Amino acid sequence: MRWYVLRVQSNKEMNVRDALLQRVERDNLGDIVGRIVVPVERIKRIRGNKQAVYMRKLYPGYVFMEMEPDKEGKSPEKAWFMIKETSGVGDFIGTEGIPTAMRDTDVAKMLLEAEKPEESPSIKVEFKKGDQIKIREGAFENFEGTVDSIDSERGIVKVIVTIFGRSTPLDIEYLQIEKI
Repeated sequence: MRWYVLRVQSNKEMNVRDALLQRVERDNLGDIVGRIVVPVERIKRIRGNKQAVYMRKLYPGYVFMEMEPDKEGKSPEKAWFMIKETSGVGDFIGTEGIPTAMRDTDVAKMLLEAEKPEESPSIKVEFKKGDQIKIREGAFENFEGTVDSIDSERGIVKVIVTIFGRSTPLDIEYLQIEKI
């Protein structure tokens, strides 16, 4: 089987994937169609004092599908009708009705990304270097400073604050600061 890319309606990727999986099972197309994947990453977003984990699609508007092509390299007729009858599906990426198979290196990269959601989520912060911030809690509460660097793995921001007329670097957690 080879991997192909389907264009789908944006924000409908998961619905299309689920519908295709149901139809493959219902129509007994498991010998023609293999895995159907929508690669996502888990992101932890911190706003105010609340943390939320959400899934972000790595390739919006696309679904990846493993399929056995026919002798001419086209989509088998049963699979083609199943795909065309599914709501939200455009067409395969390719030319003149012949889908273009993904390169092995691209497939390996996509599958590696698709299997990452089991890992702990990366932290998405609303800060960048040079932002003016205010410390909300801790020993330096109500101090103002500038973001110097961000360590997203540990959830730590290095902030430069002025204490007694001297610039002092502090390592502070994301949750303890807010933008001014």
